[in-house]
Amino acid sequence: MSAPPDLPPIVARAFEVSRKAGYVSFCRNETGRLLAALAATRQGTMAEFGTGCGVGTAWLRSGARPGAAILSAELDEKLAVAAQEIFTDDPQVEVLAADWSTLRNKGPYSLLFLDASSPEDASVDSVADLVEPGGLVVMDDFEPCAVWPPITYGRVDTLRESWLTDERFTAAEVMVAADASALVATRR
Repeated sequence: MSAPPDLPPIVARAFEVSRKAGYVSFCRNETGRLLAALAATRQGTMAEFGTGCGVGTAWLRSGARPGAAILSAELDEKLAVAAQEIFTDDPQVEVLAADWSTLRNKGPYSLLFLDASSPEDASVDSVADLVEPGGLVVMDDFEPCAVWPPITYGRVDTLRESWLTDERFTAAEVMVAADASALVATRR
């Protein structure tokens, strides 16, 4: 696996680090481009819960404005160390080998990138207060659904439903590919 040639250099570097680490679970390029575009609208501090080998973090960094900061937490120390390698000389990015809860006291965040494959960590109630007013929450790894309530694997997708209906946020599901969508929610 190698990075496509049209990627930002920091993202290509993250792909290379992931390949060397044997890690193949990371955000899609389509989601990454969305992250970069949204990061370019943000000031202050952004965060990612679940760094993996840093591909999502690299996408955020590729769009980050000068002076913006990115904090990322990865529970698996081996993966966190690999991701730290990408950003060694970058004062705008800090990758912690820690559970995401260590980032609770470092907010509020202007953008928070969550992995929807961990519903308990991505619930509205668990992260709402970590996002500043006007701040964004982005979650990937959803399969598009054309019905309401949203159905995944034959069951109501309560995570997606709760984000799309919570009164603290204005949220939309965004198709990033024919087989993938992301949620983008803005804190009111």
